[in-house]
Amino acid sequence: MISAILRRRSIRKYRGDAIPKDTVEQILRAGMLAPSSKNRQPWKFVVAGGKAKEEALFAMREGLLREKREAILPGSKQHLGGAEYTLQIMQQAPVVVFVVSPLGQDLFRPLTAEERIYEICNAQSVGAAMENMTLEATELGLGSLWICDTYFAYPELCSWLHMEGELLAAMALGAADETPPPRPRKQLTEIVDWRI
Repeated sequence: MISAILRRRSIRKYRGDAIPKDTVEQILRAGMLAPSSKNRQPWKFVVAGGKAKEEALFAMREGLLREKREAILPGSKQHLGGAEYTLQIMQQAPVVVFVVSPLGQDLFRPLTAEERIYEICNAQSVGAAMENMTLEATELGLGSLWICDTYFAYPELCSWLHMEGELLAAMALGAADETPPPRPRKQLTEIVDWRI
């Protein structure tokens, strides 16, 4: 497993090669094997390719345009250019997997402390599933990109998804058309506070 961790990269350039359905299913099964808080398994996967992916990308594009006029994330407008670049990456990838938490709360509704804790636990669980998926993609010789820029187009993508729950992330999958070097990581001495 450490080999896949060391080889995993965030891929932003893809070849157009199709991915067989059984390969995508293998990646999704890896996600489903992730640990989850109270074994709630708070995930559903929407696999978009072909025409469905074009519809999803149209929704994302519409959301980015709306965000420029009427921001739901005004404090993050400096990242809109990055989100537009992410849209181009999603266009290249043959498959985009949207991850929805059916247990998630409406993004715009105030939460009680207990609901907020459940949201944090569910987000951690989905994060574990996403990590499993990206490592399995690496093992299978595919590239992946964990995407959170979907939040800029949250209402539009949720409308396209037609699902109960909360859109938490997306993942682009495909044959990599780049081999980026590893990105710098902080040292243990910078991030660990030993209290023993």
